[in-house]
Amino acid sequence: MKTYRLTMRIEAGDEIEPARVRQAIYDACDDAPFGFQVVAVTEEPRCPRHGRPHSGPGAGLGGSAPSVARWLGDIRTYFPGSVVQVMQRDAIDRLGLAALLLEPEMLEAVEADVHLVGTLLSLNKAMPEETKETARAVVRKVVEELEKRLASRTRTTLTGALDRSARISRPRHHDIDWNRTIAANLRHYLPEYRTIVPERLVGYGRASQAVKKEVVLCVDQSGSMAASVVYASVFGAVLASMRSLATRLVVFDTAVVDLTDKLEDPVDVLFGTQLGGGTDINRALAYCQSRITRPADTVVVLISDLYEGGIKDEMLKRVAAMKAAGVQFVTLLALSDEGAPSYDREHAAALAALGAPAFACTPDLFPDVMAAALEKGTIPIPEGAAA
Repeated sequence: MKTYRLTMRIEAGDEIEPARVRQAIYDACDDAPFGFQVVAVTEEPRCPRHGRPHSGPGAGLGGSAPSVARWLGDIRTYFPGSVVQVMQRDAIDRLGLAALLLEPEMLEAVEADVHLVGTLLSLNKAMPEETKETARAVVRKVVEELEKRLASRTRTTLTGALDRSARISRPRHHDIDWNRTIAANLRHYLPEYRTIVPERLVGYGRASQAVKKEVVLCVDQSGSMAASVVYASVFGAVLASMRSLATRLVVFDTAVVDLTDKLEDPVDVLFGTQLGGGTDINRALAYCQSRITRPADTVVVLISDLYEGGIKDEMLKRVAAMKAAGVQFVTLLALSDEGAPSYDREHAAALAALGAPAFACTPDLFPDVMAAALEKGTIPIPEGAAA
């Protein structure tokens, strides 16, 4: 005996109750040559962006997963990858196709990108076992592409920053840090000669195998931060591969999870996250603060839209305390290519007032932001991106 599963979408007036829908289905199929059971009748969720049901009237790509899978395969044939990704995101959002991604044949048909990874992670707990291996393969493909794009430049940029952050007092000529040398010798200015006598030289150090700096990535895993979680996981793995950095990755909603032990494989990191839920930034920062052993050599990067469900005043006090101890603190309202994010402007302004800049950052800018933070320099904030 075969068993089939049928997915239907029924449009009905607001006055029609689920029980009436169920009975209508049984009545209509009274003469069917098979037995069946209506397992559930649930109201379709509305799209938060458009305020209407995900599957609008007249919008259809066929009634079965194989048909949609064929459509996804077809558009990959006729359109460039960037266009395919936009069409997929629109279909998943407006047509309510997220549940269909639980089917292996669907995953094999889609064009993998950061947004698809975010959707898969949000479905992780509902994903059947036979789909998980396919999902991991899709996620790994995207992660490897991101690493190929970002890893080399990140390592090069940060290695240079770490070298420059290690100061020496007897540098060779080409290793002299002239800005710091001048600042250190201003008291030796001779006005009659309009010159400074540099009694003490300050120079750049060179690479060593010892850990020079500690980095803590504290990442909000609420649903709106999906793309940022993907990029943060990739960057976390890249930073963890650098011997002169001790990197910690912490993700949070209302609970806090330390994923540092998974940083060798960003795919494991991503499947260790749980997108959605509330937000308690204060609790997450409390955990991060408790793990800081060398505040003067530590950079904390909070990646969050700052919609705080915890205690706001405590959160700000905690940031102020870390700053006072010497921690370099940066807030990224988003780490993605998606443009200006939605964020809590009041909290962002309060952090900026503490000297902890809050701004949206693209993945391509992130290495420069980290380099400036490691050197305790001026953070390169894009025009119009700051809170």
